[in-house]
Formats: sequence, C-alpha cells, structure tokens
Amino acid sequence: MGSSCRYHSCSCFKAAFSMSRFRRSCLGRRNLLSALRARPLQFPRDKAGFWSSRARMFRPFALVGVLILCALPLRAVTIPAPTLSTRVIISVRDQKLMLIENGAIAATYPISTSKYGLGDAWGSLTTPLGLLQVAQKIGDHAPFGAVFHNRRWTGEILTPNTPGRDPVMTRIIWLRGLQVSNAHAFKRCIYIHGTNEERTIGRPASFGCIRMRSSDVTALYNQLPLGAPVEIVQDRLPKASKMADPEVYGFDAPASGPKRDSSQTKIASGPRA
Repeated sequence: MGSSCRYHSCSCFKAAFSMSRFRRSCLGRRNLLSALRARPLQFPRDKAGFWSSRARMFRPFALVGVLILCALPLRAVTIPAPTLSTRVIISVRDQKLMLIENGAIAATYPISTSKYGLGDAWGSLTTPLGLLQVAQKIGDHAPFGAVFHNRRWTGEILTPNTPGRDPVMTRIIWLRGLQVSNAHAFKRCIYIHGTNEERTIGRPASFGCIRMRSSDVTALYNQLPLGAPVEIVQDRLPKASKMADPEVYGFDAPASGPKRDSSQTKIASGPRA
C-alpha cells in the first residue's frame, strides 16, 4: 500500500503506517503472551543458569556455610556441675580408686594407670593428674566382657585374660579435664574402662587410661553420675578422717556463714585504750 503512493504526506501512506504500527503492537502482544505461556518450559534452562559464570563466585561461600552447619551439634549436651555428694579419687602410688559418697568411703577398687608415666602431652600415652569430670558414660546395656572400638560395641565378647588381646571392654567412663594440667584429657580419650588384661591390675600397665576389672568398672559405672568429679593424685589415698574435707578434692568448702576471726574477737573484747 505504501509503495503505490508517491507522497509520504498522503492519507494512504498514513493509513499504511498506522496499520503497520498496529500489526507490530499486536504481534508484540502475541509474542509476549507466547513467552509467558512458554516460561514454565524454560525452567530447566533457568535452573541451569545457576551454574553460570556469575553464580560460580558464590560457590565458596555456600560451601563454607554448609560446612559450618554440618559442624554444629544437633543437640547440645549439658554436663552437670561438679558436686561433692559422689566423687572419685585415684591414687597413682597405691594404684587404687576410691569412691566417696556423702563424705564416706563407698568402695575401693584396684586399678592400673599408664606404664609411660604421668602427663597430658599429645601422643605421650601418659595418665593426666589433677581434677577431672565424668563427661560421658558409654555401655549402659552392653554385656559383661563386651569389646568396644571407637566407643562402639563390636558385638564381640571376651573373657578375662584372653591371650593376645588388649581392647577396651565392658564400660567406658570418659573424663574431661578441668585444669590446665589436664586440658587435653577429653580429646586424648582418657577413660576409666574395663580391660582384658586383668592380671596387670594393681601396677602401671595402661596406655594412659584408668583400667579396671570388668566387674569393678560395672559397679562403678552404676554408682557414678555424669558430672561427678574425678581427682587423680600422685600420693596415697587420703585417710577416712579426711573424707569430709572438701579441700582434699580441689573444691572450696561451702560457705555456711561469715566466720569470725579469733584474733579480732580478742582485740574487740579487750579494754579500750
């Protein structure tokens, strides 16, 4: 239509121009509707666009976030505060463990500390000294003589003094250090546990842990609560007369009220100058 008209100002050219604009607008609307209808079909390509060159720069941050979420514990484990009602004293010199309940001796068991000596250095295989705490107890329903590997029962059961074997057996009482001198005890996996080498009980023969007979560690396991303090000392066990003294176990005595100084009392009761 426009080609038959010689002048651009004539009505034919204007009509043709307006029709062409109308056609373009209609086609544009049709293209828009078709694009909207076809958009769900383009979702796989949109999804693949996440791996474009611009999105690759965010991959390290996403990976770090996933690692942080995986490192967080699923459930917070709270350990009760140390109490003086039930506690344990282990004597390296006597090679004995004493269980105290309410200031009285409840039981005494023979044990075995490390044959490599005392300390808390990494890879030293030594027994740490000082004040520790019961952090975890493993083996509630395990049978007598159950063999543990990485704190899991393997399904194997051994009798005492089986030749050629020296595993962790029956029960595990995992200790956590409360002082600088034993700060690595938990990560070093220092346990009170049963042993197959019961003939070595009574002398240093372990690789850092506190070994006990299976029958003794089972009885101790049932009496020792989580959070109970465990003190490993180099000297002999204290006498029964000192069982009620909290300072023996590294704790301060509970405050029963303000104490009066005898010297101040004497000065106050004397004559005034």
